[in-house]
Amino acid sequence: MELTSNEAKERYAALAANMSRTVIGLDFDGVLSPIVDDPAQAHIHPDAHDVLVPLATKALAVAVITGRPARQALALGGLDEIGAEIAGEGRELYLFGQYGNERWSSTQRRIVSPRPPAGLARFLRELPQLIRSADVTGAYIEEKGLAVAVHTRQLDDPAAAQERLIPVLEKAAAQHDLSLEPGRAVVEVRAGGMHKGLVVDYLAEQLEAGGFLFAGDDLGDLEAFHAVADLRTRGLDTLLVCSASDEQSALVELADVVVPGPDGVLDLLRQLTADAP
Repeated sequence: MELTSNEAKERYAALAANMSRTVIGLDFDGVLSPIVDDPAQAHIHPDAHDVLVPLATKALAVAVITGRPARQALALGGLDEIGAEIAGEGRELYLFGQYGNERWSSTQRRIVSPRPPAGLARFLRELPQLIRSADVTGAYIEEKGLAVAVHTRQLDDPAAAQERLIPVLEKAAAQHDLSLEPGRAVVEVRAGGMHKGLVVDYLAEQLEAGGFLFAGDDLGDLEAFHAVADLRTRGLDTLLVCSASDEQSALVELADVVVPGPDGVLDLLRQLTADAP
């Protein structure tokens, strides 16, 4: 792991010493799971179980905060089984799907979800024509219930395709009162009014946290990074972790720790567990 400054080293040490009051927030794709061409095959890292269960015994709580539907993250991550073990240790595993619109925990074990936004069905009907007009025919459409994601990773030039796609979808999303979220070779359109930063604030308040770590890899994690930075100004021990890639560098300058993808994230969490009292 690469601590970005002496101040970051101090933040790591303070958070490790205060782990029993710290919430560990983790994105799924690019953090617990490698990025793959087919999002339906993005299974959690094989070492995640052996890292998350011991980590949860030291932390106040562990929360997976993802843009994926909660049911999909549960299946790809084996989080139901991991959560059962964590609950057996007297701790809680939370899952917030679709940027916080869906909620699940290892004690309640049911997904709470709102209705899809009214404009999403209309947007979906228009989407094939929008894709043709952006000249990205062949892009993979992933319907998420409360959102739709258009993936360009499988196209010949994913970055150029995404660049053409964003303004087309942005205009259509605005017409249907939806929000647009670009990411790593993907553009997602979803309901507005919810983002990962609000989940960070909710957990910090509800659990009366004294510390907060968040690990992310993409633009959809920016609000969570900003929320954790705000908690820092209010006196909480915090650590911002960037799971780095060649595709996205927006979080690097904001991070206290930069690690090489999911392998690096799990190595950091192992070390944190070992360093905690």
